[in-house]
Amino acid sequence: MITAFVLIKTSVDRIPEAAQEISEIEGISEVYSVTGEWDLIAIARVQQHEALADVIADQLSKVEGVQATTTHISFRAYSKHDLDAAFSLGFEH
Repeated sequence: MITAFVLIKTSVDRIPEAAQEISEIEGISEVYSVTGEWDLIAIARVQQHEALADVIADQLSKVEGVQATTTHISFRAYSKHDLDAAFSLGFEH
């Protein structure tokens, strides 16, 4: 699974609508409204790198109100859940 974080700048008057439309794109698992330089952050999860072009360039970037995007592709996930699973060795707590 390939995970990408897409930072999205939108028209101020289209933030909720753009977020909703983006969340309905197949391959987008989550969309967050955030503070700071960017208006939204979307998480894309796809099986192949080529699918990112379809999800981000061909669909997400064409949502009405989307003005700019920056995409960060994840190499590896580090989370408490992942670390617990890696070190548990099947023992019950």
